[in-house]
Amino acid sequence: MTKFLIIGILLLLPGATSAEDCISYVKSGKQVTFNTNTASRLRLDIVSSSVVKIWYDQNGSFTRKNESFAVINTTLEDVGEVNVNDEPSCYEIFTSKLRIRVNKSPMQVQIFDKWQKLVYSDFKEKGHLSAGKAVKAHKVLRPDEQFFGLGEKTGPLNRRGRNYKMWNSDRPCYSVNEDPLAKSIPFFMSSYRYGIFLDNTYKSEFRFGSESEEYYSFEAPDGAFVYYFIYGKDYRDIQQQYISLTGKPIMPPKWALGFAQSRGLYTKEKQALEIASEFRKRRIPCDIIYQDIGWTQHLQDFNWRKGNYSDPKGMLKTLGSQGFKMIVSQDPVISQRDNPQWTEADRLGYFVKDVRTGKSYDMPWPWGGNCGVVDFTLPRVADWWGKYQQKPLDDGVSGFWTDMGEPAWSNEEDIDRLNMKHHIGMHDEIHNVYGLTWDKVVKEQFEKRNPGKRVFQMTRSAYAGLQRYAFGWTNDSGNGNDVLDGWGQLENQVAVGISAGLGGIPFWTTDISGYCGDITDYPAMAELYTRWMQFGVFCPLSRAHHEGDNAVEPWMFGDIVEKNAKAAIELKYQLFPYLYTYSRKAHDTGLPITRGLFMEYPNDPEALKIDNQFMFGEELLVAPVLKKGERVKRVYLPEGEWIDFNDKKTEYLGGQLVPYKAPLNTIPVFVRKGSVIPMMPVMQYIHEQKDYPVTFHIFPNYEDEKASFTLYEDDGENQDYLEDIYSVTRLVCSTVASGLDIVITPEDKGFVQSENRDFILSILLEEKPSKVSIEGKEAAFTEGTAAQLQWSWDEKSKKCTVRLPDTRTQKVITVNN
Repeated sequence: MTKFLIIGILLLLPGATSAEDCISYVKSGKQVTFNTNTASRLRLDIVSSSVVKIWYDQNGSFTRKNESFAVINTTLEDVGEVNVNDEPSCYEIFTSKLRIRVNKSPMQVQIFDKWQKLVYSDFKEKGHLSAGKAVKAHKVLRPDEQFFGLGEKTGPLNRRGRNYKMWNSDRPCYSVNEDPLAKSIPFFMSSYRYGIFLDNTYKSEFRFGSESEEYYSFEAPDGAFVYYFIYGKDYRDIQQQYISLTGKPIMPPKWALGFAQSRGLYTKEKQALEIASEFRKRRIPCDIIYQDIGWTQHLQDFNWRKGNYSDPKGMLKTLGSQGFKMIVSQDPVISQRDNPQWTEADRLGYFVKDVRTGKSYDMPWPWGGNCGVVDFTLPRVADWWGKYQQKPLDDGVSGFWTDMGEPAWSNEEDIDRLNMKHHIGMHDEIHNVYGLTWDKVVKEQFEKRNPGKRVFQMTRSAYAGLQRYAFGWTNDSGNGNDVLDGWGQLENQVAVGISAGLGGIPFWTTDISGYCGDITDYPAMAELYTRWMQFGVFCPLSRAHHEGDNAVEPWMFGDIVEKNAKAAIELKYQLFPYLYTYSRKAHDTGLPITRGLFMEYPNDPEALKIDNQFMFGEELLVAPVLKKGERVKRVYLPEGEWIDFNDKKTEYLGGQLVPYKAPLNTIPVFVRKGSVIPMMPVMQYIHEQKDYPVTFHIFPNYEDEKASFTLYEDDGENQDYLEDIYSVTRLVCSTVASGLDIVITPEDKGFVQSENRDFILSILLEEKPSKVSIEGKEAAFTEGTAAQLQWSWDEKSKKCTVRLPDTRTQKVITVNN
């Protein structure tokens, strides 16, 4: 086959280079640069024993216009001196975990594990091909290789056989296969125990075997072709190393994990107070009321709209007294119409420029007419923007959702936007990181002007590394043509949310009800709303939101829906201690809270196929009902034994599909045998009561095995967690021949949640115990609810309840058969 045909088939880039030979190398510290028989060079940086930075430069200069926007840590481990073995056919570099081989003719990178098993390889001589500024990499594809990742993407979790682009796009009412969406996270993981992060902000593309059964590819049209190879023992290990490169997720304030209510036309003081009052009157827990884009007088001057708000400070004070927080929207633009802020920004040179005229770019905008696009890459913009955004914060607002940061309407077809010139580069380079640069300013200015407080910032559009600054939501989902036909979009939101977690976004929400479509028949919408709510409460953040003036408060859909929605929201609040513990784990490790089954069960071939269930933490499996009219859900339970979390007694053997009855008032939730789940009483807002009891639901393991959980607690609103100021309570339940030995061990590091609370142990058992002892002293048996230092038994539920005070000292409880 001629070189022209090879290029035409494999690259579709006219003038692409052909195969290259590697002829020499230069070593500098932990960096090795390989020279070729052309102008190109290949550079390997040994970031750790399992992470390699690979930079292919067709010009051999190794220069880039901007440093990485995502990677903040390129020294993950001291690997000692890097040595290169010059063999007849290749160069080899060894770490404690990898054998890295660069074949000489043709040049080809291959990486083996320490047992000499091939993990990753360039595809023949086509590892890197270039044409002008563009580079395309081809990698060997194994017949059984599977791929997961790329952040918020539609379609199945397994990316094999599909193509994806990185170009932040405003796609309202997106379909279940539409691509690209609003976030670009070019990081994926392979079932062959490696991950790839392409550190390039241009419109990159990934093809996972759609071109050939022999290779997959990724490419970028411009910019430094830099990517990181990450080897790990499993998906969790790979993801944690990606987070080590790109930064830990910030922890949300505790109230952010409660329920939130929103609407496109939530833009009025009277309305906000009425909605909040209705939640409290109906005893439906809620922590946050949102205000959408129309709350401002002018876009985006951060002044309350005249006529809509008469006393915003008073409104916020009233809401605060009822336990509510208010979050208001931001857009990254300033409207021209009758807006002195636009004149100010234009005079100061704070807008993105039109490269054709040198003037502020004139951006059409969905709201408020044409706008100037704020250039957040210009350093002096930060303080200017921070002063503006502080105004509502000083009034009592609690945070922001940064909306439309693509910026909106800047999709692939909108090529005029490519004429925008930012302070640090043209728009083709900055487009995917525009929202990230904005979110960085919002967070840093918030912390500068509100020292010690945790930021709440939820964003729509961003790039890899966004977890350092913001949380996420999965864009404008739902069916805009027919709101009642949104079941497919609901089902795919499960996969989109799991994928968000794989992109380093552990804190996210779907728009409960779906954002799109006019609701004209509330009874007809009732079932879809109920099921969306039942899924939505298991998103780490939970917000009900819909476009325009379509109300989606639970009571709008009738008494039955209100009852079922309220029960679902109450369950979320009860699970707060569990969720908050996993929030800290997400900060420490970057591991998602909502996880695909494949992540926890990587060796289970059936788990690889599941897109519509997820693990909520490590102990709970959630299988929301996602189909219209479905009342029996076929649930796949992985290996092990599982207990129905609704009745806390029915057991199922894993490794099979099980039919589970799920009427409209039921969410299929299962807990792994050998688990402990901490819960709290239902409150109207998070920590409405300070001294609430913590109930540990204990599902004992088999004899000579343990069940355990370490409860994490901290202030929940300040940044002390960054200084490791918190408390933990470890509960270990050991099953022995005589019954159960339970040890509760607290450890306080500068924080105590309460000095006046109880622990309640709710223990699933086969038979009523003969006695219960606490610290060697037999506890009294009582009928009904156990008082302090007493225990009770419920024969129907097979549950033993033990209550004891939390004295922040170690306690030993024995439960005898």
